[in-house]
Amino acid sequence: MQHATHPEIVKRLKQAHGHLATILTMFAEGRSCPELAQQLQAVESTIAAAKRALIHDHMEHCIAGAFAQGGMSRDQAMREFDALAKYL
Repeated sequence: MQHATHPEIVKRLKQAHGHLATILTMFAEGRSCPELAQQLQAVESTIAAAKRALIHDHMEHCIAGAFAQGGMSRDQAMREFDALAKYL
């Protein structure tokens, strides 16, 4: 199922993908370890933000929405929440 936030998440992941390609070039160029670490941190932060957005969107729209509309029991909602919470 596609949510309204998915295009923005895909955009972030594509940016991270491009950034990783740049980092690989930096390795080939023999750039310094501190520079490489800084750039890897930036990619890691971008991916973490994308993951958080995806999980929050799913919790808000899928879990909470289904629960509010009676399509999911409290126990089902809690199990799904628990399954996702470990990724935060």
